[in-house]
Amino acid sequence: MKLLSRSEELVLLTVWKLQEDAYCIPIREELIKVTGRKWSFGSIYDPLDRLEKKGLLKSYLTEPVKERGGRSKRIYQLTSLGKRSLIEVRGIQDALWDKIPSLETDTEKT
Repeated sequence: MKLLSRSEELVLLTVWKLQEDAYCIPIREELIKVTGRKWSFGSIYDPLDRLEKKGLLKSYLTEPVKERGGRSKRIYQLTSLGKRSLIEVRGIQDALWDKIPSLETDTEKT
């Protein structure tokens, strides 16, 4: 498996968390809430497109929604490959974090 970029990983995790509500606006809102950083729509759509091309996500259009002026929503879903990729990334991170000394030190001055 190719490693995911950090933004791809965060977007993929957010899609997994949101489930059937995973379209661009809630994905962006959740990432802003969790990271405390601003996310442009481009910073959401670019990884979504890459992840879909890699086969880690699939998407479909909903029926037109009155609240959206008759426009459809593009809902994203993880594929089984996307889930396996996240599990693998988590395993790699856990293995690395498990083998490092604690980062919490009050005695060091920078």
